[in-house]
Amino acid sequence: MTKCVSDGFRNNPTHIPRNSPETLIYIRPMPSDPHILIVDDHREIRDLVSRALTKEGFRVSTAADGRAMRRVLADSRLDLILLDLMLPGEDGLSLCRALRAESDIPIIMLTAKGEEIDRVLGLEMGADDYLPKPFGSRELIARIKAVLRRSREKPAPAGAPHRPKHYHFDRWGLDTGARELLRDDGVTVPLSTGEYDLLIALVERPQRVLNRDQLLDLARGRSAGGLDRSIDTHVSNLRRKLGPAPDGTERIKGVRGIGYQYALHERTPSYER
Repeated sequence: MTKCVSDGFRNNPTHIPRNSPETLIYIRPMPSDPHILIVDDHREIRDLVSRALTKEGFRVSTAADGRAMRRVLADSRLDLILLDLMLPGEDGLSLCRALRAESDIPIIMLTAKGEEIDRVLGLEMGADDYLPKPFGSRELIARIKAVLRRSREKPAPAGAPHRPKHYHFDRWGLDTGARELLRDDGVTVPLSTGEYDLLIALVERPQRVLNRDQLLDLARGRSAGGLDRSIDTHVSNLRRKLGPAPDGTERIKGVRGIGYQYALHERTPSYER
């Protein structure tokens, strides 16, 4: 692979239709590698870039539009987003502005437009870099690595300390500052690092089934190695500590062959800042 082009995969004699209904692909989950999200409405571009990044050792998810992008953001921890400027519905500039308002995930804008005003607008909206199409895979990978390196070296913004969250679900409260699970009668239930990371990932996404790779990915941002492949053991321990729901069923429900979900009973989990 040498070029990603804005009007098709010219080096491939097999035509891949644009704007495929497929909007989400999750490729080779490997929690130790950077996770990149490609947001582009052209399937051939998504596939081409995905193959290049996967070969380089990155984990890759793809989305065809802003809605699919938000689905990936809700269920994964991302290290960088490749965001196309020209998207159906909400365009790349609007998505970049929205992302930057709520997250510091590095963003590289991708677009067929090469005019200076487009580059300036993308950077002003909060993008970390800008790459016009067509581009070479080597240049793309080099830019990704450079942006990731800068993001790791970037100091935390002054005057914006992390605020702990206080989650409330059923008869329980979870204090992320103290990392404590509190029962409504005032009893504190100790949690191991793996149990805490697993519970946060599930409570933040009630009624959503998360597979093991997603749980590992989500927990990686909280503590390296806190949640390992013994997820079933952590679930068993949490069920014992939380006890059954008021109707006698498990609070953490296993979905055969897929993963786990936090099943709602009394009310939707919420949090206080």
